[in-house]
Amino acid sequence: MKKEEVKRIVKDKYSRIAQQSEMVKNNEGFGCCCTTGCRSDMDYTVFSENYEKLEGYIADADLGLGCGIPTEFAGLKPGQYVLDLGSGAGNDCFVARSFVGDSGKIIEIDFSEEMISKAIKNTEKLGYKNIEFIKGDIEQMPMENNMFDVVLSNCVINLVPDKNAAFSEILRLLKPGGHFCVSDVVIKGDLPHKLKHDAEMYAGCVSGAMQMDDYIDVIKNTGFANIIIHKERSIEIPENILRLYFDDNEMQRYTENGIGIFSITVSAEKRR
Repeated sequence: MKKEEVKRIVKDKYSRIAQQSEMVKNNEGFGCCCTTGCRSDMDYTVFSENYEKLEGYIADADLGLGCGIPTEFAGLKPGQYVLDLGSGAGNDCFVARSFVGDSGKIIEIDFSEEMISKAIKNTEKLGYKNIEFIKGDIEQMPMENNMFDVVLSNCVINLVPDKNAAFSEILRLLKPGGHFCVSDVVIKGDLPHKLKHDAEMYAGCVSGAMQMDDYIDVIKNTGFANIIIHKERSIEIPENILRLYFDDNEMQRYTENGIGIFSITVSAEKRR
């Protein structure tokens, strides 16, 4: 797929998720699409972790779309200026705000107007005045250099076609000595060609994911220092989903040879 086609697929998918979550909340029901896709057997919430015990957690903002909890390792402090890539309904930004407090600032960027609208509604209900939402593309963000102390992202960069551009933008926007902490989906071993090129699985974070070593190399080659992988977790994709893509031999190799889909939470610093 061409780069712009990938972006359209991802944007359409997550805009639809935002719309459907509102319909469910209002008891309006919806058509063929479940909250995460139009195949009734697709459920990408298998990637997510439980936020419910975290300070700042708001159930209405949790659509189950993450693959980790980057705020757990981000070292956020009161008064910091934080950028969150991919606002979703605001889940990570509300948790981040519990760390930075009233003296800090959270900027959220997303290219889905529907997601931004949902996040703004949640923010207004809470009365927060130090959270701002911007519509934009993570490969080319409409912000000035050296603005942020910390950049966060949760299961978003794997959806970006050009990971080099995404990390270059993170580097540009961080203050010298600032750092990022992201949770993302990566793969180990060779996945079947048809899975890697399936549009539905791209929007569900799998076919757009990089090999783990290549992902870390992108971070290194961008110029970041002190790279730390804080957490690595195997993602258990239901067998009925894998059977859509794997034949018997591929399934055996997948289960026996260390091939798999993983969530990692990684941080790195911008040199001073």
